[in-house]
Amino acid sequence: MRIATWNINGLRARLEFVQMWLKDRQPDVVGLQELKTPDDKFPHEVFEDLGYESIVYGQKSWNGVAILSRQPQEVVCKGLPGQDDFGSRLVTSNVGGLSFTTVYCPNGKNLEHEDYEKKLAWYDDLVKHWSNHHPPGEPAVLCGDFNIVPTELDTWDPERNEGNIFHTEKERARLAAVLNTGLVDLFRAQHPEEQAFSWWDYRGGAFHRKQGLRIDFVLGTKPIVEKLKSIEIDRDFRKKKEGLTASDHAPVIADLDL
Repeated sequence: MRIATWNINGLRARLEFVQMWLKDRQPDVVGLQELKTPDDKFPHEVFEDLGYESIVYGQKSWNGVAILSRQPQEVVCKGLPGQDDFGSRLVTSNVGGLSFTTVYCPNGKNLEHEDYEKKLAWYDDLVKHWSNHHPPGEPAVLCGDFNIVPTELDTWDPERNEGNIFHTEKERARLAAVLNTGLVDLFRAQHPEEQAFSWWDYRGGAFHRKQGLRIDFVLGTKPIVEKLKSIEIDRDFRKKKEGLTASDHAPVIADLDL
């Protein structure tokens, strides 16, 4: 089974690009984030033509998450309980014997903004929700844009960025709490020493200058780790394709022996 996560930074702007990627990479299950599209405007038929069933928790202009699957899937949860004010940021389905959740975690903006503390609270609720509904022995995936840089290896300039948004001790403690529920960062499990990024600013030629952050993860429980064959950041699809502009995030793709 090939699973993936991708913050597409606006579905309307990226629809042709996403179609191209689906045809080329042929994933079985995909978590999409930052749709910026309400449920009633989601192009189900476009993905159906490519063989995908879609579960959507959208929102006009902001946020929004979806799961695309080649197999039938059952909706389990839409939204993080207690965090409705932060918008459409979590959706879970059961597909092919797998519990699959994708999240678009809050950005936080900056350390002085009220959204920073709200981001920390959102993570606290995510930990509670996951602990209550996903036992460590369950084959489960939690993937998405986490908007936190785990370690110095995951940022292009540790000294410059240390203590800034995405790089604070409080944020890293929240991500550690997520992992402590029985989840493993699949990329780090397979590439413990590799510096690789999943997001690059559009400005200043950051992508070509390798000035990025790794903030998009596929996390899995022990049964998933045991089935992991490979995982890569699909850097090639951060590049323009046939005149189409890519998202500022690259997809992350994992192949499982399922």
